[in-house]
Amino acid sequence: MTEDDTAAPSPHPPLRLGEDRGEGQTSTPEPAAASRPLSPSGEREERDLRSYGRRRRRKPSPRQAALLHDVLPRVVVDLSRPPPARLGELFTPPIGEVWLEIGFGGAEHLLWQARHNPSVGLIGCEPFEDGVVKALSAIEQEKLANIRIYADDARPLLRWLPAASIGRAFILFPDPWPKKRHQKRRLVSVATLDQLARAMRPGGELRIATDIGDYARWILSAVREQQGFRWLASRPADWRERGPDWPATRYEQKARAAGRKCTYFRFRRA
Repeated sequence: MTEDDTAAPSPHPPLRLGEDRGEGQTSTPEPAAASRPLSPSGEREERDLRSYGRRRRRKPSPRQAALLHDVLPRVVVDLSRPPPARLGELFTPPIGEVWLEIGFGGAEHLLWQARHNPSVGLIGCEPFEDGVVKALSAIEQEKLANIRIYADDARPLLRWLPAASIGRAFILFPDPWPKKRHQKRRLVSVATLDQLARAMRPGGELRIATDIGDYARWILSAVREQQGFRWLASRPADWRERGPDWPATRYEQKARAAGRKCTYFRFRRA
C-alpha cells in the first residue's frame, strides 16, 4: 500500500513484510515473520526482562529527594500487600474506573489523562527516577488525587493486578531495541500481552504507539499470535492519527521533528 491508498486494513493483516521506508513507519504496518530474526512471542514463560538504562542520571536535588521521600510513599503501589478486591480502592476516595500507563517517561501523557479524567484512577509505571520525580512534582503541586505510581518494571505489577481490573492501558513509544541481539528485550511481546489480557476487562482498550516501522509490524504480529485483542482499524487514518483524547508526548514531538512517522494502535480486549 502506498501513502495514497485508502483501502481499510484487515484487523488480522497477513504475515508478510510491507515496504520499509527507513526508521519511521511503513505505509502499511504489516507484521513480518519470515524476515524477522526473532518472533515477538520470544520466550512465553514468565521470565522478567529487566529495564535497561540508568535509573538515576545524577544525584537528586534537595527538592527531588524530598518528593521521593515524602510524596512517593503516599502514592506508591505496594506489591508486598495483596491487591484490593476493587482496584479503585487504591485511591482516596475510591474510584470506579482504573487505567494503566506502562513506561510513562516524562509523565506528559499520564498527567494529561489525570487532569482531563478526574473520575478515573491512573496507575503509572516507570522505572527511571527522572520521570517519577516529574510525576511526583505535578501530583504535589496540583493536588492530583487520582494517580498512583509504581516505580519499577511493569511485569511484576501486571501479575499483581486483579483479573479484569483495568479499563484502559497505554504503552507509548517503548524502546524499540532495533539490534537483532536485543530484540528479546522488547516490552511488547506475546507474554506481556498475555498479562495485559488477564488484567484488562473485556471491552477495555489497549493503546500502543511507536515511531519505528519494524516495531509496528512486530506489535501487530504479537497481537495476532496472542489473540486476546482486536485491532480497531478500518482506514489508514486510524493508525496514522491520534484521537483528541490522545495527547502528544515530548518523545513523539522529537520523533516527528527528526522526520519519523508515528503509528498509533488501538486494540479492544476481546
